[in-house]
Amino acid sequence: MKISMYKKTTAVLVLCLSMSIGAFGQSQIIHLQQNKATVSKLVKAIEKQTKMSVDFSQETLDLHRTIKISSKSLTLSALLEEMLRGQSLTYKIIDRHIAIVESQAAHNQSNNIPQQTVYQVKGVVVDQTGEPIIGATVMELGTDNKAITDIDGHFSLNTSSLRVMLNVSYIGYETSQVKAQSGQPLTVRMHENAQALSEVVVVGFGTQRKSNITDAITTIDTKMLADRPVTNLSQSLQGTVPGLNMSVGGFGGQLGQSMGISIRGTGTISTGSKATTLVLIDGIEGNMDDVNPTDIESISVLKDAAASSIYGSRAAFGVVLITTKSGRADRTNVSYTSNVRYYGPGNLPDPMNAWEFANYFNEGSVNGGGSPIFNDDTLDRIQKYMRGEIKTSTIPNSNGNWQFHEKANDNVNWWDKQFKWSWAQEHNLNINGGNSKNRYYLSANYLGQDGNLRYGKDKFKRLTTNFKYNAAPYEWLEVQVNARYIYKQLDNPLYTVLNGLLYHDISRMWPMMPFKDPNGYYMRNGKLNQLTNGSRSESSTNDAYFQGQLVFHPLKNWNITANIGLRTVNQFDKQNLNKVYEHNVNGDPLPLGYGSSYATGQTGAMQYWLRSSMVTANLYTDYSFDINSHKFKLMAGLNIEKFNNRDVDLQRMDLITELVPEIGAATGVDKIRDASAYSWATAGFFGRLNYDYENRYFFTSNIRYDGSSRFLSKDRWGLFGSVSVGWNIAGEKFFKVDDRIISLLKPRISWGTLGNQNTNSYYPFYLLQQITVNGGSWLMNGKKPTVALAPSTVSTSLTWETVRSVNVGFDVSMLRNRLNVNFDYYNRKTSNMVGPAGEIASAFGTKLPNSNNTDLHTRGWEIAMAWQDYIGEVRYNIGLNLSDARTFIDRYPNASKSLTTYYEGQELGEIWGYVTHGIAKSQDEMDAWIKDNKPSWGSGWTEGDIMYEDLDGDHIVNQGANTLADSGDRRIIGNSTPRYRFGVNMGLSWKGFDFSMFWQGVAKRDLWLSGNMFWGLNGGEWQSTGLKEQLDYYRPANTTSVFGPNTDAYFPRVYMNSDKNQYVQTRYLRNGAYARLKNIQLGYSLPKLLVDKAHLQKVYLCVSAENLFTIKSLPKAFDPETAYSNYTDSNTGKTYPLQKTVSFGLNVSF
Repeated sequence: MKISMYKKTTAVLVLCLSMSIGAFGQSQIIHLQQNKATVSKLVKAIEKQTKMSVDFSQETLDLHRTIKISSKSLTLSALLEEMLRGQSLTYKIIDRHIAIVESQAAHNQSNNIPQQTVYQVKGVVVDQTGEPIIGATVMELGTDNKAITDIDGHFSLNTSSLRVMLNVSYIGYETSQVKAQSGQPLTVRMHENAQALSEVVVVGFGTQRKSNITDAITTIDTKMLADRPVTNLSQSLQGTVPGLNMSVGGFGGQLGQSMGISIRGTGTISTGSKATTLVLIDGIEGNMDDVNPTDIESISVLKDAAASSIYGSRAAFGVVLITTKSGRADRTNVSYTSNVRYYGPGNLPDPMNAWEFANYFNEGSVNGGGSPIFNDDTLDRIQKYMRGEIKTSTIPNSNGNWQFHEKANDNVNWWDKQFKWSWAQEHNLNINGGNSKNRYYLSANYLGQDGNLRYGKDKFKRLTTNFKYNAAPYEWLEVQVNARYIYKQLDNPLYTVLNGLLYHDISRMWPMMPFKDPNGYYMRNGKLNQLTNGSRSESSTNDAYFQGQLVFHPLKNWNITANIGLRTVNQFDKQNLNKVYEHNVNGDPLPLGYGSSYATGQTGAMQYWLRSSMVTANLYTDYSFDINSHKFKLMAGLNIEKFNNRDVDLQRMDLITELVPEIGAATGVDKIRDASAYSWATAGFFGRLNYDYENRYFFTSNIRYDGSSRFLSKDRWGLFGSVSVGWNIAGEKFFKVDDRIISLLKPRISWGTLGNQNTNSYYPFYLLQQITVNGGSWLMNGKKPTVALAPSTVSTSLTWETVRSVNVGFDVSMLRNRLNVNFDYYNRKTSNMVGPAGEIASAFGTKLPNSNNTDLHTRGWEIAMAWQDYIGEVRYNIGLNLSDARTFIDRYPNASKSLTTYYEGQELGEIWGYVTHGIAKSQDEMDAWIKDNKPSWGSGWTEGDIMYEDLDGDHIVNQGANTLADSGDRRIIGNSTPRYRFGVNMGLSWKGFDFSMFWQGVAKRDLWLSGNMFWGLNGGEWQSTGLKEQLDYYRPANTTSVFGPNTDAYFPRVYMNSDKNQYVQTRYLRNGAYARLKNIQLGYSLPKLLVDKAHLQKVYLCVSAENLFTIKSLPKAFDPETAYSNYTDSNTGKTYPLQKTVSFGLNVSF
């Protein structure tokens, strides 16, 4: 929304309201200290209490005149009438301006009196797109003559001479000085001041001018989040901030998933803690995906210890501060936004057809020394079925059932069969308004999604409501109350929540496995019976936030803030297991297993309850003062937090009837699958000093004394702090570059230290004993007994894990703030992490205790550049951010430096593998090669196999002792850490049209892909698959293969039961870099004349697309963001696919 259009629309409505005696602006009460005062004092009182400016000419209004007022408390309109009574003056309220002008009668009378020559300049003030600016001040230099632009941007100014110089100013725009001549219409085009528009940044427990910041803090342009067709906020943030890393989880695009979040790479590898990014929503820790993006006022990312140290030991690895919108002192504004989305799987494999698949499997089986899997009769039926000569996809077997794999003849693309395109809808209603004393903001958001599963129906719903109330009953007091409620409901087939088993199963479905049998029943292999038999997993979450805040202003520049917040989470998961059947030739149902976790024919009910609460209380005060050119701001406070959590996971099998899938309707034995109850508390005393000398020299220091209940009493408290300095060289006298060229050149450096108390429920101070209900392997009275394991020892010397970071950077603003550049280099060291216990003889009976024996450091850099300008009426902007981070192990208890775990000096993400010479293209070549380079695994090396290189000269290819000193012939061949993460945003606007494009990606990353989605034949007959890309395998010149020879193949010779060619190696290390068109959007704002006729403020239409296009070099079956599979814990690509989305949106403001 253009600032000028919004202000113009608002001004029209406010002007209409101001003509009514009952309008809120005129009815506002003005409090006076006495009944008699000068006009000057009355004007100041009005401006202070209404936050409006009183505009007048000193020739018309006598400021020194003393007036007797009838009451110390008058409405604004009554006070203005008494102040102007008998003066032939009147007033008009336009936007936030009170204009005092001559009354019409006085003006007419003055026209009958001969006067001196009056020079008058008329004109219009517009922004760079041609939209009028309302309320701009136009003043003749050297005089007090001034005028205010009206609702159309026009002004008329009496001047002292024919030719004058005018000064034109308006908040958020660069002040302009223009020459003007009486009688000649003037158009003044103003340009936005990017620095002024984003001058204040939200930091820990306060705000700070952006130009004064000395820490690594980045703010996010919330306009980039608007109208994005995504499920949650975290998806919108991906790629927007350098160093803020958002990653897709191991279930891919499955409904209800949140993205992983980290700041500046890996923070810890401790066995007892985690590198959690602290997310604060209006000061309360929360889930960023609980926030409606349209409710967000600002987002600040605190990346270094100097910026986040004020939050103490829970902010060791960065903070994301989200501030939601408050109501505006304006008329009631109503806004409705809606979008409808059509979205579907964006990265599905291209499988072989049934005939290709059968021949591919047969060759692999024969090459491995076996027999063909598919006989001639099956191959013949496959071809006939594909040609349409037969209609049945299978034949009966000797047991009266249908053939479902090796002798079936269907031709199914199982990825297309399992996934589809779906619809989603989102609606948002926003109401806000108020006056200078009371402001309110209400919003409600609803999202409804149908998932992409074609069978079984996966659905997600979310309802978000938000209420914020701000009051300023007195000059010395501000009150804020905030409440937010989020309800989420996820409804999936039970089979989709078995740790990703469904996506693993889909990857190993053969095309000839029948979709349905000749009687019309689903066949077993497609898992369609499991998906559609009524076994469901439903999860509902009620998340509520409550906050109250008081801000006292005892003296000028002294503030005292007290707030308390509560977050509660209530989650209930309900699962039911129904019987699942397949059908024989006669159509009779036969019990079928529902996965390996449950017995065939079993039913049951499972329920999970979680209840947690977090209470946060803060009391802090800040005071600002100046000593000549020295500016100081002091802040000190107290922070207290208390967290409670309780959860239980229950199961009872054997439902009486599947019509009542409840635990109470099951007759089996009660089983507690999991249960826990724990709490922790923190307390912190903190302080901060900000110093600014002439906007050139900046200094910030933080200190925090933190205590955590997670530690033993002797180590419960820790003292942490930070310092940072900055220098604005552009403000120095010796810096001769015009400030229109460089207005800010600020190098800065910071250092800070923090403790990390983000532990995994309990820190390993406590002796824990594992107890398993019914965990015994023997029977007692017909039941398995409960067993307990001997606990490990603990150490009383464990202490805080500490994080220290150094950040060096600079900020540059150039060319009237058209170009802004921010750069940071950092080194963050995490010390005293809790690593694994040392080795000890088994005679000791247990393990040694864990200890603080691990260190690592992460170093990297970040750069962000933004350019904005206009060409004629076209306004455009381009932004780029780029970051890199690498993590190294400095200390770890691995004396032998075994490569099976971490070792000192290791760079995280290292990929160790063999160097390969290529594929042998003849038996002679392989025989000659293997004499000096014989692998220690496999046999029968032949033409088409991989030639591994012997690097250590012993003529045997192996991994040696698998240590750093003796790695055999393995070397570091790549690194899986994403390097050079980037985001590029571009935008254009012209008249009512706007266009934006956002790219996101990774410029460098190595990936070792494994499993059947990459290799095809992998892990035996039942774990293998066949994709079109995998047909590019080696076949000799004299081959009998139906596919013909292929001696320049990508893949080696195929084997059904051998992985000898699939060891980690250089030949098949893949480039995981990518560039993704994350979002592209085209919008149009209806013309103002048309909108005014409909009595609206704004109507905006847009079409938007998400994940539309990806540049990558990975195989088609692999998405660079979802290569990792939770089911296999490796890069097998077995996940729910990410979605491509097309959205149509509407935004209407009333």
